[in-house]
Amino acid sequence: MLVRAASRGIAAARSGAAPRFAAAAASTVPSRSAHKVALREALNMAMEEEMTRDKTVFLMGEEVAQYHGAYKVSKGLHDKFGPDRVIDTPITEMGFAGLGVGAAMNGCRPIIEFMTFNFSMQAIDHVINSAAKQLYMSAGDINVPIVFRGPNGVAAGVAAQHSQCFASWYSHCPGLKVVSPWNSEDAKGLLKAAIRDDNPVVMLENELMYGVEFEMSDEAMRDDFVIEIGKAKVEREGTDVTIVTFSRMVGVALEAAKELEAKGISAEVINLRTIRPLDRDAIDKSVRKTSRLITVEEGWPQSGVGAEIQAVITETGAFDFLDAPPERITGVDVPMPYAQNLEEAAVPKANHIVAAAERVCYRSR
Repeated sequence: MLVRAASRGIAAARSGAAPRFAAAAASTVPSRSAHKVALREALNMAMEEEMTRDKTVFLMGEEVAQYHGAYKVSKGLHDKFGPDRVIDTPITEMGFAGLGVGAAMNGCRPIIEFMTFNFSMQAIDHVINSAAKQLYMSAGDINVPIVFRGPNGVAAGVAAQHSQCFASWYSHCPGLKVVSPWNSEDAKGLLKAAIRDDNPVVMLENELMYGVEFEMSDEAMRDDFVIEIGKAKVEREGTDVTIVTFSRMVGVALEAAKELEAKGISAEVINLRTIRPLDRDAIDKSVRKTSRLITVEEGWPQSGVGAEIQAVITETGAFDFLDAPPERITGVDVPMPYAQNLEEAAVPKANHIVAAAERVCYRSR
């Protein structure tokens, strides 16, 4: 217990530091009048707006109230809504996840924050067996409108038990919806949609992105801005190769696309936004246009999101349009190393995507 508590203290302290893998980090929360908004603030906006709109919405988790969250995502919410709606919990994911599921079954819309999704393993029985299956097992009589959210994927310097991607884990399970934002608009729009959804939703954020600022449109700044769950977004149009990815890897894919453009290769980058249900139509349409496919994810290769996407294109018929074998870019198939040089070697980089694109376009030597 002491080791676990110490690790959480390290994670909380680290939230204010510049992440090794992030392109930029915000040291202060930007004002809402500015349209450049840090991802953590976009999440905060979503929760504040939905808690104001719907009195049944509340936030619960470790350090979310008086400490404003380990990564300051819930800053100010306790002051505005009070301890009945922004609730600090003991260190027991199984306990507060179960309380949240019970509250959801009885008319509330809880937001359950895991300090990291690695700790959601302590609560997975409630996420899968209590929340995901309840509507089916009650013959449609009992909804569980709950959001499980928190940082997922590669972190920095926290080793194997605190740095892994759970996208394929949770997207495997019927009854759940799984979303994963890349930028601030994704974060705000997807979280608001998740809170309003009558089904349990797992929202996989990324610790290294919390302080990164993104431009937000006038529309996204509005209280009624929502992104439809299940719809991907083409972040960059292209004609030669399709790159499908999500979360932090969208930025890495866009970086790779710029490098490829200089090499005469036009890459289309698809931001999935939703892992379950996948936007099969968007993937199919893009692959039929470019005739080449690369998937990118931080998670491990076996049974991964990329493997599912490549299966999807065979089922939709886009496989017949391929001019080269599809490629998967994933994290290395090992538990995350602690040493910085090994950690960086285990994580996908833009140069990996560039090399894959050159191979599928038959440009590599």
